[in-house]
Amino acid sequence: MEKLILGLDPGLAVLGFGLIKCVYNAKTEKIDSTSMVDFGVIKTTKKQEMGQRLITIYEDLHTILNNFKPDLAATEKLFFYRMSNTILVAQARGILVLVLAQHGIPLIEFTPAQIKQAITGYGNADKSDVQQAVARELNLEEIPKPDDAADALASRLIESFLTQLDTALLGIAGEG
Repeated sequence: MEKLILGLDPGLAVLGFGLIKCVYNAKTEKIDSTSMVDFGVIKTTKKQEMGQRLITIYEDLHTILNNFKPDLAATEKLFFYRMSNTILVAQARGILVLVLAQHGIPLIEFTPAQIKQAITGYGNADKSDVQQAVARELNLEEIPKPDDAADALASRLIESFLTQLDTALLGIAGEG
């Protein structure tokens, strides 16, 4: 059975997304194969007032979800490492969670270290290592650009490696 998984890399200026199709084997409860469907970004500018930036994210996410109808979404957990940026990302992330809930799409979250470990085998891998691993795992000739889209694909890709997401897929397997 095929399932569409949406990876999201939350941000206020740039919110990355990546869609991956998984062929899921209900008998083995494992994913047999993955392939990239689409990726891109939602952009806002500092010139826009905050409310308008959030509306842009809200509307564009609705459009993506209406066009592709993913079965599950995956994203990076929010960590407080740069306070000024974290607040802005948290606002965009709130819109992301709201829109997914409005569409009834389950959300799985992972720490940055979990994503790096699952994709590269090293929890402290740098961005270029993660991007190269994403391209390799999806049999892409080039690293997806911009970086936010590659990060979103990485968030989605780890479901191939982690039991938590296999369990979530099993929960939705009978729905499609």
